[in-house]
Amino acid sequence: MADPQMEASAGPELMEEGEPLLSNLDIFLFSLIVGLFVYWVVFRKKTEAIPEFKKLETPETSFIEKMKKTGKNIVVFYGSQTGTAEEFANRLSKDAQRYGMKGMAADPEEYDMSELSRLKEIDNSLAIFCMATYGEGDPTDNAQDFYDWLQEGDADLDGLNYTVFSLGNKTYEHYNAMGKYVDKRLSELGAKRIFDLGLGDDDGNLEEDFVSWREQFWPAVCEHFGVEATGEESSIRQYELKVHEDLNMNKIYTGELGRLKSFENQKPPFDSKNPFLAPVTVNRKLNKGGDRHLMHLELDITGSKIRYESGDHVAVYPTNDATIVNRLGEVLGVDLDTVISLNNLDEESNKKHPFPCPTTYRTALTHYLDITNSPRTNVLYELAQYASDPKDQENMRKMASSSPEGKALYQSWVLDSCRNILAILEDLPSLRPPIDHLCELLPRLQARYYSIASSSKVHPNSIHICAVVVEYKTKTGRTNKGVATNWLKSKVPTDNGHKATVPMYIRKSQFRLPFKASNPVIMIGPGTGIAPFMGFIQERAWLREQGINCICDFCGVISLFPFLPAQVKKWERLCCTLAAVTRMKTSCTRRSWKRLRRKEWTRSTRYFSRIAELLYRISLS
Repeated sequence: MADPQMEASAGPELMEEGEPLLSNLDIFLFSLIVGLFVYWVVFRKKTEAIPEFKKLETPETSFIEKMKKTGKNIVVFYGSQTGTAEEFANRLSKDAQRYGMKGMAADPEEYDMSELSRLKEIDNSLAIFCMATYGEGDPTDNAQDFYDWLQEGDADLDGLNYTVFSLGNKTYEHYNAMGKYVDKRLSELGAKRIFDLGLGDDDGNLEEDFVSWREQFWPAVCEHFGVEATGEESSIRQYELKVHEDLNMNKIYTGELGRLKSFENQKPPFDSKNPFLAPVTVNRKLNKGGDRHLMHLELDITGSKIRYESGDHVAVYPTNDATIVNRLGEVLGVDLDTVISLNNLDEESNKKHPFPCPTTYRTALTHYLDITNSPRTNVLYELAQYASDPKDQENMRKMASSSPEGKALYQSWVLDSCRNILAILEDLPSLRPPIDHLCELLPRLQARYYSIASSSKVHPNSIHICAVVVEYKTKTGRTNKGVATNWLKSKVPTDNGHKATVPMYIRKSQFRLPFKASNPVIMIGPGTGIAPFMGFIQERAWLREQGINCICDFCGVISLFPFLPAQVKKWERLCCTLAAVTRMKTSCTRRSWKRLRRKEWTRSTRYFSRIAELLYRISLS
């Protein structure tokens, strides 16, 4: 045991030495360690937890498995460029339920079409093809892969039941070429045609052609499969309404076509689902006086990486007139700023909404829905149930039928009178449908295509549009205005910092100048059809400036009903300035056409004889 006296005496000896417990070096090292520890605790980069990535839900590419899973036996494929064929496909798929079957509309671009050979695995199965023809007998964009497969493949389609309804226009050389080819090729591969090919003519009455074909088609289907119609004529809803009360505004679509907020944060490449907001730099009227408004617009594409060639089309997405939108809200008595979603009742469908959702009724009617064209008969049929007046119900259902009286009534009361959905609601006070059902039935507002009136060789960062503003009086005394042209007319550049913009993208075309610059060209431009030739002439002039040999002795422009006389002279001066056109013939204007005399016809005949000579010279070159 230690002696306490010795411990007491040892303390004073240590204190007397006067040495500190910690040296300066110890204090420095201690401070450094403490500082590093504090920095590590406070400022260190926290270890981020590795997120658990959910497996991406890839769209089902097997329409056979989807049909088996959902108990469907009819699939309706559509090749659609403007939405009409898709609309017809949806109508046919809904019809199936009335005949005791279940159908689905399908985009051939989204599925493996080689599985057509497996469709016979499903009892009483049928494939319907609604195929539109695009351009010079070409397939639509979404049917291109299917077309290539038909051409290159040699599948055995024995046991496949099919029918085709084709959409085309008789004014084109290759009338309904795509539908005719699909019908012929499927038969060659062993498939069985259960009903005749339907031919729809957009130059006549496409709706009437479709309704007439459909009325004969379904009885033939019932006879083929030995089934009977259920007699169920009630409305079949495809979407259900959901109203959002407190949704974050950043999650609401305000006119975007694909990616949310894509108009605020623009990213290339730009296409139909991701258009570029091009500022309008020029918007001027080309003619003076008269009751027509011929306009020239220039869109700035600087920095967009958009490329185009002379002859291509520029597609623009217009918006509907706010006056019509507001009036629809008044007539239906709804708050247009209500945030809603229309959700597909078929959870297996690839198409979850009829338009981008969630959004407001106002946005849907302004950006997404076609409210200015005359509604098709299926819309009238579906809406008839909401008319409180029995006579109105009867007339609307009659117009939706294929009876001669119904067709005549629809033609006179709807088409000839140019009644849009607003005019119908105003003229039928007893008809007040729920706005969500109306939004479900109305077709999508489509892009408008204009031939580009400039050459990228001369204007690489600018796209020019030449168009006439459409406005006319209807038989009901209303004034109807073209959606796109009146919208473009309002896009005036300002100096207040606000840029007028146009959502646009480029659609490639096969309309091109000859590959050899020395080939002579004859250009005939009826009205604003002269637009692409503006680009062609600019390009020929540019080639000449580059020293490339351009034979222009036989380049001609024949402009039918072009501009007013002052503009004709201006165009002639432009051609002379460019030195790209040596002969130009302008025909009479629309107003003076009826006053064309025999002497003028004779003069024109001599001129067109000259054209025949030019064509002969071209054939020899």
